[in-house]
Amino acid sequence: MTDNKLAAGEDNRLVPGDTAPDFTLPDADGTEVSLADYRGRKVIVYFYPAASTPGCTKQACDFRDNLAELSGAGLDVVGISPDKPAKLAKFRDAEALTFPLLSDPEKTTLAAWGAFGEKKLYGKVVQGVIRSTFLIDENGRVEVAQYNVRATGHVAKLRRDLSV
Repeated sequence: MTDNKLAAGEDNRLVPGDTAPDFTLPDADGTEVSLADYRGRKVIVYFYPAASTPGCTKQACDFRDNLAELSGAGLDVVGISPDKPAKLAKFRDAEALTFPLLSDPEKTTLAAWGAFGEKKLYGKVVQGVIRSTFLIDENGRVEVAQYNVRATGHVAKLRRDLSV
C-alpha cells in the first residue's frame, strides 16, 4: 500500500450496489451459516472486533434490544468477529443474544468486506477489525455500507436511517 493510498481496507470497501461477498462461517455452536441462507430477506451484517469487550457488548445488546422492531421490518441481523465459536457461545449466553454470531478467525470474510485493515487506535495505526455495518438486500446486494461506526448509538442511528 502506498503512502498516499487511503487507510486500511478502503481500497476494497463495499459500496451500495455491490454484490455482497458470500461467506460460510461457523456460528457460536459450530453450525455453518452462509450469506446465501438469507436470500429473499434483507439482512444486517455487522463486523465487530471482539466479543465480551465493552463497546462490542454495548453494540450487540443494542441489536438484541431492537431485534423485534428490526425483524418486524423484515430485517435479520448477523454479527461477525474473529472470535472462535466457544468465545462467541459464552458471549451469546452471557448477554442473552438471540441472533447469529459468526466466527471468522482467519479474517477472510472481514477482509473481503473491507472490515479488516489499518485503523487508528488511541492515535496509533494498527491492523484490526474496522467496526462496520451493512444492509444486504433480498438479492445479495449491498444497500447500505457503513465503516468506522460507533459502538454506542449506532443501532438507533441505523434505525433512523432505515426508518425502522
